[in-house]
Amino acid sequence: MFFSGQGAPPLSPQQWFSGTIAWARGCSMSDITILSVRLLFAGVLICQTLLVEIYAEQALFSSAIESIDSAVRYECEQKQLPAFSIAIVEQGRLVWSKGYGYQDAEQSVPVSSKSIYRVGSVSKLFTDLAIMQLVEKQKLDLDDPVTDYLPKFDPMVPASFPAGKDAVTIRQLMSHLSGLVREPPVGNYFDPTEPSLGSTLESLNKTSLIYPPGVRTKYSNAAVSLVGAILEKVSEQSHPDFLRENIFQPLGMQESDFEISNEMAPLLTTGWMRADDGRDPFVAPNFVLGTGPAGNLYASVDDLARFVVYLLNPVPTTGSGLPSENSLRAMFSPSLDASGRPTSFGLGFRVSNWNGHQRIGHGGAVYGFSTQLEVLPEEKLGVVAVAALDGTNGVVKRLTDHAFKVLLATKENQSIPIYSQTIDVDASRAKRLVGDYVSPISQQMIEVRYSDKTLWLRTGSLKRKVRLTKDTGDFVFDDEHGYGAIIKAKGETLLFSGKTFQRKEDTPPDSPPKRWEDLIGEYGWDHNVLYILERQGKLHALVEWFYCYPLTEIEDDLFAFPDWGLYHGERLHFLRDGNGEVKEVVAASVSFDRRRTQGVSESQSFRIEPLESVELLRSRARKSEPPQEDGRFREADLLDVTKVDATIALDVRYATTNNFMGAKFYEQPYAFLQRPAAEALARIQQRLVKEGLGLLVHDAYRPWAVTKMFWDATPAGMKHFVANPKNGSRHNRGCAVDLTLMTLGEKKPITMPSGYDEFSERAFADYPGGTSRQRWFRERLRSAMEEEGFEVYRFEWWHFDYQDWRKYRIGNASFEGIMP
Repeated sequence: MFFSGQGAPPLSPQQWFSGTIAWARGCSMSDITILSVRLLFAGVLICQTLLVEIYAEQALFSSAIESIDSAVRYECEQKQLPAFSIAIVEQGRLVWSKGYGYQDAEQSVPVSSKSIYRVGSVSKLFTDLAIMQLVEKQKLDLDDPVTDYLPKFDPMVPASFPAGKDAVTIRQLMSHLSGLVREPPVGNYFDPTEPSLGSTLESLNKTSLIYPPGVRTKYSNAAVSLVGAILEKVSEQSHPDFLRENIFQPLGMQESDFEISNEMAPLLTTGWMRADDGRDPFVAPNFVLGTGPAGNLYASVDDLARFVVYLLNPVPTTGSGLPSENSLRAMFSPSLDASGRPTSFGLGFRVSNWNGHQRIGHGGAVYGFSTQLEVLPEEKLGVVAVAALDGTNGVVKRLTDHAFKVLLATKENQSIPIYSQTIDVDASRAKRLVGDYVSPISQQMIEVRYSDKTLWLRTGSLKRKVRLTKDTGDFVFDDEHGYGAIIKAKGETLLFSGKTFQRKEDTPPDSPPKRWEDLIGEYGWDHNVLYILERQGKLHALVEWFYCYPLTEIEDDLFAFPDWGLYHGERLHFLRDGNGEVKEVVAASVSFDRRRTQGVSESQSFRIEPLESVELLRSRARKSEPPQEDGRFREADLLDVTKVDATIALDVRYATTNNFMGAKFYEQPYAFLQRPAAEALARIQQRLVKEGLGLLVHDAYRPWAVTKMFWDATPAGMKHFVANPKNGSRHNRGCAVDLTLMTLGEKKPITMPSGYDEFSERAFADYPGGTSRQRWFRERLRSAMEEEGFEVYRFEWWHFDYQDWRKYRIGNASFEGIMP
């Protein structure tokens, strides 16, 4: 006798056998052993045929899987992906699935194909699929106006639009042709307050339609959230409950939900954030989005593979209540805009042509996670992949593309394509390319920079990493945003994206208009900062950590986003208080009402609240000893830098109370460096003098006891701005210098993106904010120092370590003990 589960009626051998076959069709290789045991126990010898068939399928794709596995391993290492899972579907079965990396922040739990990720906008496919169930039950029509179901839906409609809010249909919401804003004012992607779906959608009444309904694709999280609200209204169930009962359970998706259950919690994967400002990756926030139906799904790749199996073979689901094959065909077909032109979306699904094959699917990008669910319906192939690192859809998509290429090659008995790998560009070659370039025809500008041992090229909204292909040695983009775009360098010219760019003269940019000065800064939340900066003579908005959009000024304090990107058609408005100070930025309907930037002038220093009194810190430091070091070291030969070159100026703030601790640490304002470093600094000064610039030194050699005081006084979250006395500091060795640039004529320090010793992200060597002029001088200082063997500390643009620092011991002598 065979049983289907606890408390269930017994199954006949025929029923059990059929169920076993259905289950086996979805097996990955790791499941085969379990299946073998099950069959042996049951004594159903006829199923050996099934085992042979499954093993044959695995053998057929073994070379393809080996290639995919190798590519994933390469990318996980090269891009430092904390966790990655992938699943491959062929015909009506799961061929292979696997996890890489660790599920938790502590790196103690390995990832598997059953690990659960936030999959972002892949959520939309399930919400739209649920609506198709209601359509088949004739409970609604896709061409019904939204107001038939949500009569309080009342966004503003510009007078120039030919139709009003009642023209917005359910079909338009699902195909992103509604003309609605991307994000609602409440419950948007940035909003951590976890408002209800009702409150989120009610806030849309404070917005205006961006385009007339049906005219132009405008991707909208708000629109699909409305679809979820309509689902709730018609079904009289909550959106999560309806999806759980009518989609996930019929598909056997036990590791998927829009709400986290106690059973799912142990399988949750930690997501990680990254940014272009130089900060280390940090754990992603996990608040629930107000636009839940559009982005709150949690799922494993094994579960998403079950969904793909259904998409490729919906016939066996007849009677399950899931939408029919006809409904899926409608969802896979490109929607038409008002002019009858096909768009890039069907009903929920993104639709495209990939290498001559119809491709449907969707990406997901949510805090800490990047997902690609891709299907080739005609070839009966599907790939699902998720990385637990923000903004990595490009590399995830590259891996799904590679999977399709090798699977198709295997099925067609062709050789498996090679996954192209890259290497870093060597420093000398990279530095020859650094500069700003302009297209003589389009006047488009690109910036090429070398920092953190990486060659970067900024084009459009993105800062891209440039590397060399191992096989051909070509310059290519290869980073988390994707791969490709060969770049050719010839003399002062770059050939890129079909255009020729000529290097510009390297001169300091002009300062931005005065009216922009108090607009530039940081706004919003720690988890998602909005940067307003000036670049190439235009104000820019850096949003969602990576996307830097040029803004068009409409009038004072009012700007438009470009006609491309995430927020096309929308505006950015600065709001001021009664004193005329900027208090808030409303960007694409989202209010960033927290002004974050706290500046300090060149003559002042950032302040912290020391953890203990300076007297106690000083007493403890004097009684302590530097760490013991083994090995052979050079004898100290510290020189006063002003004696090596009298034109070098000093502003040694630790000899005053004008420093981050508000206390005096040196009796005399001296700056000492080991002889090779001091002589190198003098050579730098001599070059800069020819440009009308000079060096202003804030600190150089620092006794170890002072380093200990700094460390013991600084809060934990700021300790990356001070050195750990257990290891000593490069300052203690006489091989580090804190300095800035000054004008020779006025003897004034030049304004940089942050003040000296400012403990904030603005101090980072690659901080993207501020003005072009500030960043230009910061980079000029850096390049001048690097020419003579100094390297910048990535958290402090003013701090440079000399290349020989390892050759000197940690020192603790006072200035008085050094002076002759």
